[in-house]
Amino acid sequence: MNDIDLVVALFLLGNLIVALLAAARGPTAADRMLMALLFGTTGTGILVLLAQVMNIPALVDVALVLALLAAIGGVAFARRAWQGDGHD
Repeated sequence: MNDIDLVVALFLLGNLIVALLAAARGPTAADRMLMALLFGTTGTGILVLLAQVMNIPALVDVALVLALLAAIGGVAFARRAWQGDGHD
């Protein structure tokens, strides 16, 4: 792992820790959902970085699945929240 990879990995890890703390403290469900989406995108970035550094192409597939699950979770939350307001 060269120096720039280490710096990026540490930045993403710090971002992940902040997302977890904010998700635990979020006053509303929407705040917690946004932190979950941040967790998904940061996890995707970490997996892609690891795939590049460790030369394991299968991790890119795992990262894509994680990104897809995060997007589907965000859409499902938005649909549920939208229907909760009485809008169809």
